[in-house]
Amino acid sequence: MRHLPGQPQDLPGNRASLAGYAARHFLFSVDAGVATLTLHRPERKNPLTFDSYAELRELFRALAHADDVKAVIITGSGDNFCSGGDVHDIIGPLTKLDMPGLLAFTRMTGDVVKAMRACPQPIIAAIDGICAGAGAMLALASDIRLGTARSKTAFLFTRVGLAGCDMGACALLPRVIGQGRAAELLYTGRSLTGAEGERWGWLNRLVEPEELAEAAQLFAAGLASGPTFAHGMTKKMLQQEWNMGVDEAIEAEAQAQAICMATNDFHRAYHAFVAKEKPQFEGN
Repeated sequence: MRHLPGQPQDLPGNRASLAGYAARHFLFSVDAGVATLTLHRPERKNPLTFDSYAELRELFRALAHADDVKAVIITGSGDNFCSGGDVHDIIGPLTKLDMPGLLAFTRMTGDVVKAMRACPQPIIAAIDGICAGAGAMLALASDIRLGTARSKTAFLFTRVGLAGCDMGACALLPRVIGQGRAAELLYTGRSLTGAEGERWGWLNRLVEPEELAEAAQLFAAGLASGPTFAHGMTKKMLQQEWNMGVDEAIEAEAQAQAICMATNDFHRAYHAFVAKEKPQFEGN
């Protein structure tokens, strides 16, 4: 099995390839710059385990160095996205842990979201069926969400006696759908339908279930063929500017855009425009 890169000797020039990575707790493949991560326990609606959480954390951290991955799709096998933490493999054992053990677990799950937000590649969540609990957080940590009318998203932490403030939900969800709507979902744990999710801005687009995988691939391929260094800068600014004032954000964007203007892709775009051709971006 090929292990995740991480040691300095594995990262010449701070670059690495994930094309040959053999995932242990989900499916993973890379094709034409698009990585597809598929949660693969369809008989139980693709729940997460302690091990899959840890592998997701390390994989998204490794993506920061993966020069062969330009965009990421995360989805689920069968007719569901992810039912959250496995009741038997996670919830049961958690009732037996002491406070330090519980905190180690909750910090690990939060680290998955941190790694997803920190990796430079845009992440597209392709959501069908159940998208609940930690599964909803994986979708929320993504940059784009495509769904179906039959998708059902629920931040159901209160249903198991927990607060809605899990894995960054209280910070991230209001920024996507607004404070009042986020409060409703986090207090009640109710399901958000696909149609309602699109109306609220949770889903970028609704597609037919049989067209979801292709729609996600087309979206990801379009991003992967674009100015991917600049896409990474856009993602970084979207993340960092949450904690900035307007003047600070404008200055940060001035610096970010100046950096992008020094890239070869910027020059390629100019020369293609002059030649009345479509630019061929290379991400540098």
